[in-house]
Parts: sequence; structure tokens; C-alpha cells
Amino acid sequence: MPSVSYTQFSFFNVCFPSEFVAHIEINRPEKLNAFNQYMWTQLRDIFHLISADPNVRVALLSGRGDKAFTSGLELSAELLAILNGGDRDDERARFMVRRVIQDFQFSISAIENCSKPVIGVAHGVAFGLAIDILSATDIRICTSDVRFSIKEVDIGLAADIGTLQRLPRVVNSLSWCKDVVYTARVFGAQEAHAQGFVSKVVESKQKGLEAALELAKVIATKSPVAVQGSKHLINYSRDRTIQEGLDYTATWNAFAIGKDMKDAVAATLYKRKPQYGKL
Repeated sequence: MPSVSYTQFSFFNVCFPSEFVAHIEINRPEKLNAFNQYMWTQLRDIFHLISADPNVRVALLSGRGDKAFTSGLELSAELLAILNGGDRDDERARFMVRRVIQDFQFSISAIENCSKPVIGVAHGVAFGLAIDILSATDIRICTSDVRFSIKEVDIGLAADIGTLQRLPRVVNSLSWCKDVVYTARVFGAQEAHAQGFVSKVVESKQKGLEAALELAKVIATKSPVAVQGSKHLINYSRDRTIQEGLDYTATWNAFAIGKDMKDAVAATLYKRKPQYGKL
């Protein structure tokens, strides 16, 4: 059971389908799970709680309903007014808009910065913001009928919440990445899989959730010190030279090697299942 409450989030459902596994569900199916300006702060707060919750070792992220993971950002009149700077003079309006964008970036980055691995399960419509969110997850599974699109150029701006920074590091081809960014064209599951954006394609949302849960259960049996350390070191090393990553890893493991490693080795030697303390 969770050690903190997750019931206060009106646009998300959070449940615990297995020991040490949290399932976060975007809960606005009547709007194709489109994000309004309140949802990104809720998403940030959820992943901050997940990151610190010792009773969670892995998180799943999906969208409620049959039609969409998320159709992206809801372009309401209120949000457009915010992005236009309201009634402020020009330079103050630009400063305010920059703060709004950075706040949104910070909220999506909370997924990547969460200490626990996050598995994204995409189905149906997965447009715009969906790519920002999924690019910030650790592992991605999608349904065979999913429709992806990086839609920002179709509304007159460059994607600014993380896709342009993360997607080129996720996929196999920078050429392909620029293709889908510049054209905003829709691409499907097989193309996403071929380019390495997703690691698995399944036939339905239910199959995707089942596959994600089975994967999460396996990860949850591993040492949380080792798993969370691995996520941190992969993300750290991705943005630095190999030698910088090696040096940092040596320092990290000098402090992290301890009881979990002893328990894992003993379990291997004596052919028993290891039990790890909460982290």
C-alpha cells in the first residue's frame, strides 16, 4: 500500500495493481485526455510523490478510455490568453510566457526525474504533448492501432516541452526524427517500433497494460538501490562523455554497494528469492 495519499488529483487516477507498482491514469476521456493548464501541475505533483514513496518501485502511465492516450494540449481561450501574456506590456508579457513554458517543462521533466522507472502505455490518439510525455518515460509500449504525431508545427510553433530535446536521443535516426517533427505527419506503431521509439507493440490497450504490469512486477523484485541507481546513471551518462559517466558511476557505486548486493549474492548462492528493504 502507498505511504501517501493520491486521491487529491482530479484529472488522474492512481492505483496500485501489484506490490510496489503504481498505475497513473490520465483521466479526462471525454476530452480525449487533452491537458488543460491544471493537469500539468497535477502530473508534476504525482511524480514527485511517486519519486519519494518507499512503497513504489515502478510506475505505469496510461490514458483512460478507448480512444486516446492524450490528444495533447487543450487550446482554450484561457490558455491562449496566458500564452499571449495577458494585458502586460510586451517585454513583461514575454517574461511571463517564458515562465509558463518553463513551468510546463518542469512538470513533464518530473517523469524523467522521478527516481523510479516509468513505463508508458500508449494507445489510440497520441498527439503533441503525448510525445513529450512518452519521451520522458523509461520504457514505452504501444498498441497496434496507435496514432502518433508531433503536432506543434501545425499550430505555428516549435515543440517546447521536451520532444525536440529527448526524441533525438531516444530514436535510431535523426533524419526520421526531423521528418516527423517538420511535417507533423501521423505515424503508427510499426514505424515507431522500427525507429526505437517503443520497445513493444501489442494488439490492444488491455494487452499493453498487462505487458507493462508483468514487466513492472519483474522490475519491482529487483534491488531498488540498483534499479534507481541505474536509472540515475543512464540519464546522467546520456548527456555527458563516456569517461564522465564512468567516473561518476565509480563514485556512485562506491557509496551504493552494500546490503542489497550482499543479499543478492547470498540469494544466488543459496538459490532463494532475495528480499530487499524499502528505499
